[in-house]
Amino acid sequence: MSKIKILVVDDDVNICELIRLYLEKEGYSVVLSHDGINALSKFREHTPGIVVLDIMLPGTDGWNVCREIRKVSNVPIIMLSAKDETFDKVLGLELGADDYMIKPFEPKELIARIKAVLRRIGHKFNENEQIIFPGLIVDKSNYTITVNNKELEIPPKEFELLYFLAANPNKVFTRDQLLEKVWGFDFFGDSRTVDVHIKRLREKVDVESADWQLKTVWGVGYKFEVK
Repeated sequence: MSKIKILVVDDDVNICELIRLYLEKEGYSVVLSHDGINALSKFREHTPGIVVLDIMLPGTDGWNVCREIRKVSNVPIIMLSAKDETFDKVLGLELGADDYMIKPFEPKELIARIKAVLRRIGHKFNENEQIIFPGLIVDKSNYTITVNNKELEIPPKEFELLYFLAANPNKVFTRDQLLEKVWGFDFFGDSRTVDVHIKRLREKVDVESADWQLKTVWGVGYKFEVK
């Protein structure tokens, strides 16, 4: 089996080499980049299975690198930043990042997050290959969602969240339950992560007068409501 390739982007050469050392010890193949423009070039050249992306980069910043990658790929992205404000975390998630780590960080924690993301991407659901409602098909075989005959390609975490909710129609889940079921018990984020992903899903899949919708249950959480 070929090694999973990870693109690590950080302008600090020492951080890159430290991450490379830990990742290669875990059996991953590592590609390094130290600026945003080169990172996009390396991404196109190597098509990595996951990207570890710093925000403050020369050339073009990590926000823009994330935007450009999301135009062409749903590859998991873990963002790194010395900024710990909620605004920056939410912005990263809204741009399509799957996780957000604050510097300084322990390399072992980064490894744990990478493994968690890869487990989620390779997670095998017990439900049917497709979940079908009027005007909606959620297909786990290719991680696509079709709304009114229009196929959407969305980031894996958004897909998994919608798939889980649609597989349990009319059942209310708290944010903490969704973090556990969709992100995994070892996810290091907070409940706002769920809110961000629900918001992004609604922008893409909500249809007026549909027989189903992503419903907020105030003070509790969310459900996939079927009329």
